[in-house]
Amino acid sequence: MNAQTPRGDLLEAASSVTPIHDARDLTGPDSCARIVLDGQVYTLRITRAGKLILTK
Repeated sequence: MNAQTPRGDLLEAASSVTPIHDARDLTGPDSCARIVLDGQVYTLRITRAGKLILTK
């Protein structure tokens, strides 16, 4: 017998330890977002293939 946990339960369990952010919420309609870390600006982009690219 294979016991499976529903996806919502997994997300809820993970979020109690590490924050979860939906990349599409971060990037908006342009599929691109700027993220700042210690004064450095990074670009997060969603490709047409649905992959994430983070560049400096």
